[in-house]
Amino acid sequence: MTTVISHFSALRAIRRARRAYSALPWSIIDDRQQAQALASCVPNKDAIDFVALAMLDAWSEDDSERLDLLVAGGNNRRPDGRLLQHSITAPLPAEAIMHIEADIYATSPAMTAMLCSRNEPVAKVLMLLMELLGSYSLPPEITYPIAHDDTWPKAGSSEAMEDLDCHGGQPAPGKQDETRYEQAHYKCEPATTINELEAVAQFAKSSSYASFRTAVRLARAGSASPAESLMFAVLGAPMRFGGFGCCSLPMGGLLLNHRIDFDTLAVNMSSGIPYAICDLYCPAAGVDNEYNGIGHELQNARIHDGNRNNGLKAMGIHVLVINRDQMKDLVALEAFAQMMHRLAGVRFRYRIKGYRKRQAAWLNALRAGIGLAPV
Repeated sequence: MTTVISHFSALRAIRRARRAYSALPWSIIDDRQQAQALASCVPNKDAIDFVALAMLDAWSEDDSERLDLLVAGGNNRRPDGRLLQHSITAPLPAEAIMHIEADIYATSPAMTAMLCSRNEPVAKVLMLLMELLGSYSLPPEITYPIAHDDTWPKAGSSEAMEDLDCHGGQPAPGKQDETRYEQAHYKCEPATTINELEAVAQFAKSSSYASFRTAVRLARAGSASPAESLMFAVLGAPMRFGGFGCCSLPMGGLLLNHRIDFDTLAVNMSSGIPYAICDLYCPAAGVDNEYNGIGHELQNARIHDGNRNNGLKAMGIHVLVINRDQMKDLVALEAFAQMMHRLAGVRFRYRIKGYRKRQAAWLNALRAGIGLAPV
């Protein structure tokens, strides 16, 4: 007998593995092995090793949540109040299931994202895709709060006192309140690719997965934190969704964590820094949008940022710094978008009615996708 975890159980396990190993160590299996694993997933009583699944963070006895399993069909289902048993009648796409250990399998990150996206808004799905494509992972314990449109961490909880950046840093003294707006996350390798997501999107033909197909078209690889994903999605998404349309600018629109190699003058002006990694670079405008989080407020970080910005100025690149408060201010965000359009030589103009309401709804839906409260 095998166990094939899926949906939010698989997502929790993916986040745990990325946190523990800085990558997803699961193995890809071929179509024949995939079919065999699915056909053998018959959750008879005592057939599931809940202890092993708890160690993988796919299930917790302390949760009220049930274990998500993928089974081949109705004949494989068994009555068990601990389980949510799902079946997909159509043949699964290639590499939809991965091997974890022994007889335990899980849906792949791309397939898991599709399954978790069912009837969810585009913005929420987009934030999940940006995480899986990016070099960071949210903690496993955030999975169900987000699924239930709740905030995480709760104010005053032990988690609310943490603010791990992608290098494992701690919040500066007196900054505990802001940790509600900068989610704990962990540096790791990307869990999936755009090509893998596009392959699953072709499989997801049901109207229930319309948000997934749209989010795949909007998503980009390269984000290094939830804040960067939020900044990209707000500034880059088309105006009809509630974004500011900067991804439609020439030369690729917006690039996440783009490297700029410095020439001799720039190296000298930056006190020896050889290159800069831009949080959100707009090539057509020559603008680097930097998110100024808690880590940037430390003394050493301010000195480094100043030197780095001098090097970028020597390269003819404008540096725009967006802080936490501005990421909640639509008027300020519009000004950043207007500046990029102006420098790119493109007119900034709304062609939709009620754009401010759309922007507010889009921003709050994006924030909900990483467990943040609405603004």
